[in-house]
Amino acid sequence: MNATTTNPKKRSVPVKRKTRKSTIQPISYMRDPGQEHTFTVAEKVEAYCDHEINEDRTRDWLMGTIVQIDNKMVAVQFRTNVYLTEGWMVPDRILWFTFNSEHLRQLSGKRPKIEDEIPDY
Repeated sequence: MNATTTNPKKRSVPVKRKTRKSTIQPISYMRDPGQEHTFTVAEKVEAYCDHEINEDRTRDWLMGTIVQIDNKMVAVQFRTNVYLTEGWMVPDRILWFTFNSEHLRQLSGKRPKIEDEIPDY
C-alpha cells in the first residue's frame, strides 16, 4: 500500500485528548482584604504631615479633603502649604497615602458646638 492511499474500511475515530481543568488558586493575603475604613471623595480626613501654622512649620494632624481614590492609595488636598519629609513644599498641596497608613485617619467628631442663641449682655 502506498502512503498516499487510505483504507476505505477504516473509520476515523475522534481522539480524546486529556485537557487541563483550569482551577483558580486561592489568593493569599497578608491580612483580610476588607478595609477597616472606607473612604469617599470629598470626605474630610486628618493627616499627620509637615505643614505651616502662622508661618511656622510644624508636624501635626491637619484637616484635608479626599480628592481622588486609587486602587491602593488616597489623595488628600489641604488648604495650607504642606511639605515632604525632605523639606520640599508640595506645589498642589496634595499628598498621597495608602489606605492602611497610620498617618491618615477619619476626622474626629469633636468639634466645638456652635450656639444658635445670641447671649444677652
